[in-house]
Amino acid sequence: MTCIQQFRQVITAASRFSIRTGMKCVAYAMLGTVAAAMGVAQAQDTAANFPNKPIRIIVPFAAGGASDVLSRIIGKKLTEAWGQSVVVENKPGGNAQIGAAMVAKSDPDGYTLLVVDLSALTQAPTMMPNLTYSPEKDLTPVSVIAYSPHILVVANKLPVSTYDEFIAYAKKQKDPINFGAPLGAAPHLAGVLLAQKQGISINFIGYKGGAQVMTDLAGGQIDATMNSYLATYPMVRSGNFKLIAVASPNRFAPIPDTLTIAERIPGYVTGSFQGMMAPAATPPAIIEKIHAEINKIISQPDMRKQFADLGSDPDRRSPAELRKWMADETKYWAKVIKDGNVKLD
Repeated sequence: MTCIQQFRQVITAASRFSIRTGMKCVAYAMLGTVAAAMGVAQAQDTAANFPNKPIRIIVPFAAGGASDVLSRIIGKKLTEAWGQSVVVENKPGGNAQIGAAMVAKSDPDGYTLLVVDLSALTQAPTMMPNLTYSPEKDLTPVSVIAYSPHILVVANKLPVSTYDEFIAYAKKQKDPINFGAPLGAAPHLAGVLLAQKQGISINFIGYKGGAQVMTDLAGGQIDATMNSYLATYPMVRSGNFKLIAVASPNRFAPIPDTLTIAERIPGYVTGSFQGMMAPAATPPAIIEKIHAEINKIISQPDMRKQFADLGSDPDRRSPAELRKWMADETKYWAKVIKDGNVKLD
């Protein structure tokens, strides 16, 4: 065989190989496209049939708090909209982390959800480095439900009636102000931030829950605290202690004559941001369906009135917007915690 004949054979074989390989690549590409289309169709079908059984909302706090109250309101409306029972289960403990971890490790099918004060998720990674789950990686945002600002309240025994008088009083005292709060929770860190920004000394006294804080403040055992408007204002109205400021970004509609702390400390905003989360791998179509239904619910006139009566504002941020907000908040509070050398025993 001549060299030319050998060369032709090589070229012919190579061509056949290229054709066969090309056909296989086309076939694989078609299979991939079909599989992707089937996956999308299946996800859409799953979302279309959701829910077809009862849903659990895990609240990682005791009954009666903001998360619990709002969960039961939203749960009742979801039951009416979908014709499936929505059951609220309280799983308190570990500064909300026991219940949050339970949801993070649940089946990602949309039937186990978490309603929580989102500060418990944005502050925990710095406060509690040994968490058994990652709020960022193991949970996915569904919706912000409502925001209720913290209010700064002081014991009736304190000779102050305004925020400025309180700060001046705190600076003059030989001993630090006694500030009660569940340690590691949002009200505690709101107090830490206040002390940092105003240059006052605060002695933080730990409690297991907000109810006992309110009782001791009314009795004069502690000097001050910060807590959500929803949970605290009824006792202000009853004269148990004094309201001197609110931590909302602007004047808060239910108490328009009350000074915002942001008027003295620009950018100071704290409070109870109640949000819903799901296990991380929950299909996006299901997340969007739940989010859309919650937005529809909190936009209803009767719900807006109910929220206003509770001292909460509805919040319609998308899951993507909520994810970014949580990432920003996690960084912000990490600095506050580190600068304040805040540690949990």
